[in-house]
Amino acid sequence: MKHNVLIKTLALLSVVAFIALGFCSSAVAKQLKVGFVYVSPIGDAGWTYQHDQGRLDLERNLGNMVRTKYIESVPEGAEAERVIRDLAKSGHGLIFTTSFGYMNPTLKVAKAFPKTIFEHSTGYKQARNVGTYMCRFYEGRYLTGIVAGKMTKTNQLGYVAAFPIPEVIRGINSFTLGARSVNPNIKVKVIWVNSWFDPGKEREASEALIDQGVDVLTHHTDSTAPVLTAEEKDVWAVAYHSDMSKYGPKAHLTATMHIWGDYYTQEAKKVLRGTWKPEAVWGGMSQGMIDIAPLNKAVPADVAALVEIKKAGIKNGSFHPFTGPIKKQDGTIAIEAGKVATDDELLNPEIMNYYVQGILGSIPK
Repeated sequence: MKHNVLIKTLALLSVVAFIALGFCSSAVAKQLKVGFVYVSPIGDAGWTYQHDQGRLDLERNLGNMVRTKYIESVPEGAEAERVIRDLAKSGHGLIFTTSFGYMNPTLKVAKAFPKTIFEHSTGYKQARNVGTYMCRFYEGRYLTGIVAGKMTKTNQLGYVAAFPIPEVIRGINSFTLGARSVNPNIKVKVIWVNSWFDPGKEREASEALIDQGVDVLTHHTDSTAPVLTAEEKDVWAVAYHSDMSKYGPKAHLTATMHIWGDYYTQEAKKVLRGTWKPEAVWGGMSQGMIDIAPLNKAVPADVAALVEIKKAGIKNGSFHPFTGPIKKQDGTIAIEAGKVATDDELLNPEIMNYYVQGILGSIPK
């Protein structure tokens, strides 16, 4: 009798073990390999750093359901195509390419790997297996412009810019609109460095702007060089991408910050569930994809209060930074009074190709 019970028990345990192994195999089979391609080093601040924080959030949120891999400092162009292709070949089912110049390489590789899902950051071209995603950077830019407009003594703000594409031009315009909303005497000077990440060029541009009388610096580049230069030269700085206050404890007024973790998590979940579809995602403060860093203690309370009012308006939809009347640099109307710019007007390179009033110089062709 005991012998029969023992046999039955062993048989039952075998079945349980078999089922458990089946579940384990199923779990392994469903693990999603997620690749990330970065244009600059991760470092500890900036554009790529924020994307990598999002990758780490993805790992924390989904645990063993995902396995991530990143490649940093990948030049735009042929090298980017090779790296993206290698990730697809090695079984990565979801690949995030995080720089504007990765757009065409991403699309090219996507054609060759129709079962792989690709998402391109800051791009505008899609395919059956390629989606795009971006933050509404201009929302943070407007708020930080308010701070800069209130803190300047010379009424001259400096902007270190990467490339003359709508993403960057839109940010320059929004920063200027925010600054001039509280100080109509503001002039904004722009220097283009034609690189996303070149600390040497960014420093040179920052120094040149300070020499021209600028006392608040901001940037649309990836390194901390503008903030470091501002700290050394005793002027204010408004950082971009992430909080860079440790690089400029005195100079750092605030920063526009990009937050990617929740987005990366939800997109991976969609792929795992088989519900992913190509979309053009453009998230802002109301979606938790944009915020600003804590204000420097030197910022007056009334300025901080104004920023919070405008921030609340952006989040609840009652205020939009690109609300008319807005005039171009030459005085012609860009956006009529009472009208709000459409997404197409903000994204389209044939439309977002102008400076607003208050910006000096011209956009490179």
